[in-house]
Amino acid sequence: FGPRQVLTGIDLVVPPNETLCVIGESGCGKTVLLKLIVGLLRPTEGEVLFEGRALHTLPQDELTRMRLRVGFLFQQAALFDSLTVFDNVAFGLTVRKVEKAETRRRVMEALAMVQMDAFAQRKPNALSGGQQQRVALARALVIRPDVLLLDEPLSNLDAKLRIELRSEIRRICKDAGITGVYVTHDQKEALSMADRCAVMRAGRIVQMGTPHELYHKPGSRFVAEFLGETNFIEGTLMDAGAGGSRVRTGAGELRSAHAPPAGVGPGSPLALSLRPEALRLTWEGGAGGGGSGNTMSGRVVESTYLGEIAQHTVELGEGGAGAARVKVAQLNPGPTLAAGGSAATVTVAPSDVVLLPA
Repeated sequence: FGPRQVLTGIDLVVPPNETLCVIGESGCGKTVLLKLIVGLLRPTEGEVLFEGRALHTLPQDELTRMRLRVGFLFQQAALFDSLTVFDNVAFGLTVRKVEKAETRRRVMEALAMVQMDAFAQRKPNALSGGQQQRVALARALVIRPDVLLLDEPLSNLDAKLRIELRSEIRRICKDAGITGVYVTHDQKEALSMADRCAVMRAGRIVQMGTPHELYHKPGSRFVAEFLGETNFIEGTLMDAGAGGSRVRTGAGELRSAHAPPAGVGPGSPLALSLRPEALRLTWEGGAGGGGSGNTMSGRVVESTYLGEIAQHTVELGEGGAGAARVKVAQLNPGPTLAAGGSAATVTVAPSDVVLLPA
């Protein structure tokens, strides 16, 4: 159907020893960005610099030497079917002429890290898809690259192993001084592994920052929703000053410790983002977990016990068609949950009321 523009206006610098996570919806251009970085694709405009040198200006032999310093793992394992697991992982070290004893030590260490050392003499076609991806991850890490590029490498693994490996990947990168660019659509992976995150949407980077900055100070409704669960309440800005902002909502007046978005003045509509875990609930006939700050009244719609937390849905204000509903997360709930229909009070600190464009 003809050419189309996949990436637009990307301006990105990754300092040495930083782990940058690129996160976004499927089809937003994350994998294309990764392939541009390693030189598998060439940009139609602009340039990709590696240590200050543009990739497209490098002679082929220099480009090949540069790629030997880069480990990359894409969504497909791409193992050599004719080689054993051991030889697949050792391939990069063999190309680099690493001594045999050192090769064996590093290969077995890498396989143990991904829990595949017992499969060293098997062929890839005797492994499951998840096992093959673990071998491919070991192959990328064993060369101790200067730069490690990963495209959703843990997506085929079970939850327990994903958690273990994301911690190991970050530890190895930091211990070895590796610069990492990690593409994922999993917000927990990104937040737990990154020094900085770049949130992509439709071929653009819409916000960059540390995981804490992006989670607690999103710049848009898209970022707030994409990085975790949140509640949105519509409001109108009353006034703003050095002490923060006041907003009129259907649930009453709320104070925010934050300045309104650029260009939003008194009388303008905006959206309030309230994270469920930042809200505190007290209900009629129950102990709850009330806090200080803004207070909103309403009624409990339902409560669900989920083990480590209970999730409550509360309808704020007087009810009716325009009533706002919020989810409240209660940590370590007791045996008695709020009953549906119970009168309830929800409190939230001004620092947890994030103001966003309407």
